[in-house]
Amino acid sequence: MSTSYRPTKMILTAGPSITDREVEYVTDAVKNGWNERWSEYLTKFERTFADYIGVRYSMATSSATGALHLGLLALGVGEGDEVIVPAQTWVASASAVTYCGATPVFVDVERDSWCLDPALLEAAITPRTKAIMPVHLYGNPADMHPIREIARRHGIRIIEDAAPSVGALYQGTHTGALGDVAAFSFQGAKILSTGEGGMLVTDDEAIFERARKLNEHGRAGAGFLIDEVGFKYKMTNLQAALGLAQLERIEDLVAKKREIFGWYRDRLSDIEGLRMNDERAGDRCIYWMSSLALEGQFATDRDGLIAGLRERMVDSRPFFPAVQRMPVFLDETKRMPVAEHLAENAINLPSGHNLTEEQVDYVATQIRELLGA
Repeated sequence: MSTSYRPTKMILTAGPSITDREVEYVTDAVKNGWNERWSEYLTKFERTFADYIGVRYSMATSSATGALHLGLLALGVGEGDEVIVPAQTWVASASAVTYCGATPVFVDVERDSWCLDPALLEAAITPRTKAIMPVHLYGNPADMHPIREIARRHGIRIIEDAAPSVGALYQGTHTGALGDVAAFSFQGAKILSTGEGGMLVTDDEAIFERARKLNEHGRAGAGFLIDEVGFKYKMTNLQAALGLAQLERIEDLVAKKREIFGWYRDRLSDIEGLRMNDERAGDRCIYWMSSLALEGQFATDRDGLIAGLRERMVDSRPFFPAVQRMPVFLDETKRMPVAEHLAENAINLPSGHNLTEEQVDYVATQIRELLGA
């Protein structure tokens, strides 16, 4: 590997790809997207996104968290219910469950995919289980076939937390089209970004109409009559203009993410005891975040690696804490060995769209030196 490159500023973990198309659409929305054109980009973004995922309905939201909340409510999740959530995920997955008055029940993840372990799922089901929330972590699809079969057998609904997985495929089907309802994220670091934002998608008209009413403050009909307390998780037309431009380029964005991961894989996959993102045969991982898990003995631990990389102008970030170990959800009686291992030993590497192969080469060289590999 070449070591001649030296960064002059921090190589960051994320960063969007913005082209003249995004600037053109957003400028048009700023200048003209008002009055009779107030929802022009919103409508087109929603319709195009639904077509891309392969579902009938989509609703742009202010965040994936809001989309998860609306989706859970539209499934009838409420006080006293339980929703199964993987222990390795961002806290929003569990928080959205509590917004409904329900209880998140945590299940460990697979060591290879880092997603909900179907082998542990059935043991977590109780008479109060209302839904299962698989998370397609870092753009890698959860193993949905056994999850769907277990849910079908028990009469349980599925809400996909597809937040980081726009463009990912499970056995040829887009994530987001594999359950009853799903939520995507367009937060600033995601593969498709509107700065902040999300999308609820479903094939079920009743779910969609229920979620849409709740997102209109509980509005009854076309007037201003409100017959129940609702919410407002709406996306702006300006954000939708940016999102539409990004969506029209999504396959190129996915290809670049996969190329970046390929550069890392070519330079690091020979290191014994180092696990990288795993792609199941027949699936397409989008490698939203190229990641490493330390599973062997190295010259430094995960935190030492993060600190050492930062000294060398390379940003990185640790995996999410295991959710049931967070103070807000702390449960001393439950241990999730794989999720907890990842929380202590895994990191996300620089993965922004504007990374060059030279920069990845530099990052990989620093990782090998710090690990003593």
